[in-house]
Amino acid sequence: MRIIFFFLALFMISSCGSESPKDKSSKPADPEPTASTNDGKGIGEIKSVTLNDPLEPDMIKRGKGIYDMKCAACHRTTSMRVVGPGFKGVTERRKPEWIMNMITNVEIMLDKDPDAQALLEECLTRMPNQNVTIGDARDVLEFFYSLDTDK
Repeated sequence: MRIIFFFLALFMISSCGSESPKDKSSKPADPEPTASTNDGKGIGEIKSVTLNDPLEPDMIKRGKGIYDMKCAACHRTTSMRVVGPGFKGVTERRKPEWIMNMITNVEIMLDKDPDAQALLEECLTRMPNQNVTIGDARDVLEFFYSLDTDK
């Protein structure tokens, strides 16, 4: 009986902490960009945006509908700040990729993007995730450009 307990104890001790050594030459797959690599495009899926010239009226209309439904309670199309900042001139202040990343990836942007963090300090309220798709965010972006190009 003692022999069985001895081998059982030996087995338990040898199985503890027996992780296989990790290959130190392997690198983590595509680390997420951090604030130190700020290129003005924000953090998220959107790396490049092709702008329309002239603007697409159907996209503007869809973007306005999304704005009315998901954004208008906290943002104005003027420079007036309500809960969040006003959108007038946003396409002149921010790159299109940043705008779309802020719309579609708000949690990470507020946690890691220095420009988004500065807005959070100013407004003191975290923007909620509105679950806007990339396609819908592109329509909202087109709407924002229409606001900034209207004379």
